[in-house]
Amino acid sequence: MRTVSKSALLGGAALALVSVSTGGALAQEAVTFGTNWLAQAEHGGYYQAVADGTYKACGLDVTIVTGGPQVNNRALMLAGKIDFLMGGNMLQAFFALREDIPIVVVAADFQKEPQIILTHPGKYESFEAMAGTAPLLIGDNGFASYYQWMISEYGFTVEQRRPYTFNPAPFLADPAAGQQGYVTSEPFAVEREGGFAPDIYLIADYGFSTYATTVETMADTVANRPEVVKCFVEGSAIGWYNYLYGDNSAANEAIKADNPEMSDEQIAFSIDKMKEFGIVDSGDTETLGIGAMTDERMTDFYDKMVKAGVIEDGLDIKKTYTLDFVNKGVGLDIKKTLTGN
Repeated sequence: MRTVSKSALLGGAALALVSVSTGGALAQEAVTFGTNWLAQAEHGGYYQAVADGTYKACGLDVTIVTGGPQVNNRALMLAGKIDFLMGGNMLQAFFALREDIPIVVVAADFQKEPQIILTHPGKYESFEAMAGTAPLLIGDNGFASYYQWMISEYGFTVEQRRPYTFNPAPFLADPAAGQQGYVTSEPFAVEREGGFAPDIYLIADYGFSTYATTVETMADTVANRPEVVKCFVEGSAIGWYNYLYGDNSAANEAIKADNPEMSDEQIAFSIDKMKEFGIVDSGDTETLGIGAMTDERMTDFYDKMVKAGVIEDGLDIKKTYTLDFVNKGVGLDIKKTLTGN
């Protein structure tokens, strides 16, 4: 289990962009944040907030504990070993509620689920054109979640699904095939291995309305340590603004230190796609700030999952999240400074 160094690289420009809105009521309280995979650009805002001192400015000494195939950071949070956890999408919180596990989502740092279907260039004229026809390489988790929504909303079929083993070779060999992926990752691999830029269909843009890269914590933490939650949520938002629009070199070096297989080219590609598709900063974040959540989006996604048969009706989903720490516009001033917009 690797952790990112907490030594802050405090350049004057970086310090100038640490917002005072996070406050300073805490005395460097130690906090651990567990990610859901190996270090990558998709975690950049958190690494940025460590590297440039944003968390420290409001009183937190944050250690990032990376996830991976042999690490279960969710179990560590349930056991009290981790304070905050990077969730996937809201289905995880809904399933936790069903099992009476008191997890609360306190921010949504991705406004869009980065899940995509990618195809060979020019093969299909639209997302809808793939329904019932294209052989689609979809993993078991995807088949049980977003693919059920694709069946419900667009008429995709069980028969056209093929098991996906996280090997792009079958996709590259079949010009008619589509494949699951993340917009920040698999297209990069296809370009390198296949020699072409695939067509990308971001399922969020077709109505898969969940938030992603959520910040989860235990209900007790929300109740008993609200200043810690506030600092972490707002510090992370500021970190994301600085990572996307400012000098992210220190954060990227920390990412590569925690994941030596990560390349500069992959990081640059991922950042470009996060910006192009509005993964972190789009929609409600333009007025409410990064991390934004609304009751309407939560209800919309839950209703779609009920309709698709992914989860049962009747859950009180408001127990799965709180809006107390988001939607305050934290960091919008930093974005304006960095981008002029």
